[in-house]
Order: sequence, then structure tokens, then C-alpha cells
Amino acid sequence: MRNFIYHNPTKIIFGENVLHKISAEIPANARIMLTYGGGSIKKNGIYHQVVSVLEDFFFIEFGGIEPNPQYSTLMKAVDLCRKEKIDFLLSVGGGSVLDGTKFIAAASLFDGEPWDILENQLKVTSVIPFGAVLTLPATGSEMNAFAVISRKETGQKLDFGTPPFTYPRFSVLDPNFTRTLPHSQRINGVIDAFVHVTEQYLTFQQNAPLNDRFAEAIMKTLIEEGLNYVNEPENMSVAKNIMWCSTMALNGLIATGLITDWATHKIGHELTVLHNIDHASTLAIVWPGMMRVMSQIKKEKLLQYAERIWDINNGDDEERIEKAISKTEAFFISLGAKTRLSDYKLNKTTIVQVVENLKRNGFVAIGEQKLVTPEKVIAILESRM
Repeated sequence: MRNFIYHNPTKIIFGENVLHKISAEIPANARIMLTYGGGSIKKNGIYHQVVSVLEDFFFIEFGGIEPNPQYSTLMKAVDLCRKEKIDFLLSVGGGSVLDGTKFIAAASLFDGEPWDILENQLKVTSVIPFGAVLTLPATGSEMNAFAVISRKETGQKLDFGTPPFTYPRFSVLDPNFTRTLPHSQRINGVIDAFVHVTEQYLTFQQNAPLNDRFAEAIMKTLIEEGLNYVNEPENMSVAKNIMWCSTMALNGLIATGLITDWATHKIGHELTVLHNIDHASTLAIVWPGMMRVMSQIKKEKLLQYAERIWDINNGDDEERIEKAISKTEAFFISLGAKTRLSDYKLNKTTIVQVVENLKRNGFVAIGEQKLVTPEKVIAILESRM
């Protein structure tokens, strides 16, 4: 384990019927922009609950933030923020809305071309403060400082974040807000959280037993509760557990002192850019291939994963690793995920395009040890046909 500093300033307001508490978290004289997505919050009643809490505040609205939020859309919000002198943002939605809101917060006060924040990984030191009302547990964006933004015109999907400036001031996690989620989003949420954990856990042995046990607890809980969450939208006990797992999976705690991976995400991002496949769905495709192709590099941790997560103790090393990978893929399938490129009618042309995009974005040596090369990416995706 390496030296680290861990500081997470986000206040979590967790539980049923706690939305009213945000009125004490926002400055009384704030000029607020309310951000949201395609309008589902107006159909399910969440919008009206939020507006009721904000009745004593000045606020304007900006809707239409897409899944995989687009730079062009967000820049319209940036222009509106500047025009209206907005000094607080409130995101209401899932990870995409919140990611977009983080970018709006940073770009609105940025002196220069905002795309440089992403493309050149510039660090921001001043942002509009923001909070979140989470409606879709999946990404962990509600308690971390990072976001992923897409730009259709250039075919790019890039991440950014500057702790501690780009953390939410607070996030409301009310499981009631998950009741009306579409079936596909429930599936995606479980898989997204699960793979977030493996990106931090399935690397190499770094002598961090407490981090490992934290990560294993999250994965075991997702396995135990995932199918119930997918199939029982009214079960608030299960929803609470999934919601908290998703947050803990990517709030930085289990990564403290560790070198982490994220190669599965990098490849998955390109599948989303090229074919508009849901982010978590791309992870379900790529993950089994990543683990098989990189199994010798990740051998020690994969054997630990096989034993502690799937109770696999019989067979030689290769057999146990293969069983663990197969069981994980079977878990994804049991939730309702598709795990092959052919399930989306994609062929080898896609593989060529993914590799070209990765190279263009400078991702020619990715993963925790920078050993996932373009040749490895080809092998990973070919195994997923």
C-alpha cells in the first residue's frame, strides 16, 4: 500500500423521505440552476418534490442532459449559468446528469476553452458549488470528484475531476426514488457498481488487506441483493443496500493507497461512443475478455477473488480462475445483461474502430501496469464476439 491522503467532503443524506433536508444545505440567497435529464422526474413526481423544497429559493431549470452527457448540451447550460449569474447547481437524476453538472460547475468559471479541461486534463481550482438528488444508483458520482463527458462531433468520451473542488457539497440518497426506474437501468446499476469495484480490486497484490475486505463486502452484497433489486422495485430494504453499495464502490475509499486499473472502462467508453450502448452494458461485454486475456498478470488477485467471492477452492490455478470468470459472467446474464458483441450485431469492424479511437485518444498502454496494449485490446474484443 502506498502513502495516501483521503478527504471526502461530500455530505450524504441517506434514507427515505429525507429530501426536505437539502433546504438547510443551500445558502439562503443562492441563485440555483436545477439540472435534470429527459424529463422522467416530472412523470414520477420527484421534480415536484424538489420544486416544493426550493419554493423559497430563486431557481431556474436546465433539462435535457443526455445519458453520456454531451459537451454541446452542457455548454448551453454554461452559457445560461453565466447569463443568470448562477451560484449553486442542484443535479436531480442519475450519474450522467451529475457528471454533466460537475462539468457545468467547472466550465462556468473557467477562463479559456472548456474542452481543454477534458482533452488536456487541466485542473480547475474554482467551481460553482453543487449538490445532488440521486435517482439512479450506479456510478458513484454522488460521492466522488470525477465525471465522464462525451463529444459527438469528435467521437470522444473523456473524464475529468479535480479533488476536492469537484465533489458535490451534499447528495441525497432516497431509495424511494428508485421505484420507477426502468428494468434495464436497474440491471445496469448493479453491473456498473460491481465492475467499479473490480477495477480497483483485480489488479495485483498490494498488501492492502483492509481495502480488499471492503471491496469483497461490496461485491458479495451486490451478488446477494442484485437480482432482488432488479426484480423487486418496491423492495426498499434491498434498494437501500444497492444504493449504498453503488456509492461505496466509487467514493475513493477502497482505492486508498492502491494502483487501480480502469482498462475495462476505457474500452467500454469507445463502444458507447461508436454504438451508443449503455455504459454498464459495455462493461458486461468487455469484463470477461479482459480477465481472461490478462489472467496471468492478475493471477494472484483472481485466485483470491475466486476463493473469497465465489467459494472456488478446487482445481488448478487456471481452472479456478476460469470458473470465477464464468461465474461472474453468469451473474451478469442472470440479471438480464447481454455479454457478447454479437448480441448487439457487432462484428470485427467495431474492434478496429475501438482500437483506432483508443490510439487517437492516447490510450495505447492502459491498465494498472500499463500492459493492455492495442494488441491485447484486439484479443479481448475478439474473445467477446
